[in-house]
Amino acid sequence: MRVAEILAAGEAMERALALLEGGDVVAIPTETVYGLAADATNGVGVARIFEVKGRPRFNPLIAHVADLAMAERIALFDPVSKRLAQTFWPGPLTLVLPQRPGNGIHPLVTAGLDTIALRMPKGFGGQLIARLGRPLAAPSANSSGRISATTAEAVVADLGSKIKLVIDGGATSVGLESTIVKIEGGKLRLLRPGGIAAEEIEAAAGVKLSRGAAGIEAPGMLASHYAPGAAVRVNAAKVAKGEALLAFGPRRAGGWQGAAALRNLSETGDLREAASNLFAHMQDLDRSGAKTIAVEPIPSDGLGEAINDRLSRAAAPRDKID
Repeated sequence: MRVAEILAAGEAMERALALLEGGDVVAIPTETVYGLAADATNGVGVARIFEVKGRPRFNPLIAHVADLAMAERIALFDPVSKRLAQTFWPGPLTLVLPQRPGNGIHPLVTAGLDTIALRMPKGFGGQLIARLGRPLAAPSANSSGRISATTAEAVVADLGSKIKLVIDGGATSVGLESTIVKIEGGKLRLLRPGGIAAEEIEAAAGVKLSRGAAGIEAPGMLASHYAPGAAVRVNAAKVAKGEALLAFGPRRAGGWQGAAALRNLSETGDLREAASNLFAHMQDLDRSGAKTIAVEPIPSDGLGEAINDRLSRAAAPRDKID
């Protein structure tokens, strides 16, 4: 069986460009999680993303840009959205904005919406987009609905037989997907908590964030998402014998000694450390063979909101993929 080639970021630029120009996909490192990237203006390439991931066609993708000038050719910015972009880009913030007419983005990227989700990644991803000269559509590099990959090895384990190239940039620094905010008439709505806490965004914008979405307005909003093969049980006060335990902080849930496997997101209760470890630890516990992963309670302040969002989606009844 063919397995994807792995190249270090410093050696991969020309190979990645050739694949993207040819309408294929490339797995790339970003500061959030690894992304499965294709030229966002190339329908064949974008369709490959859906094919490789087994992703529902109604679920939109994030378009990644190299700079603000590229972003403004794609979407319409108001003063609030521009302030947020200037404050947090490059970084783990995605802005959902009205599309600029004639922007060249393939309709598969936006799933028929009149808005588009935009982000500016750090590191190799940003350099690749600048060299390509066009935005990259890039959801997380994993099978649809499954745990996001935070290392090149995790990408290969999941998608290695379906793609040609994985670019190894090491373990991702944030370890959670981006925060997604929709801007409408100067008002902000949090569609998905992520790598930047809501409080930081409110401070920069000078506007309070509201919550709630009407259907699928942005990527990562399916009720069941980020799910391992094992069932997930959140806010566990006790651990049943044979369950794997995803722990948090210095104190353990009752019965933890009988856990089939144990990983601690952060021994000290640090939410940033917990966020960076979340997906890798879930993958480790999923490989333990336990049928259920019990998760200790995690505070909901700051990045805890994003961690709990991912865990609740992992624990939800699995969406049917058509």
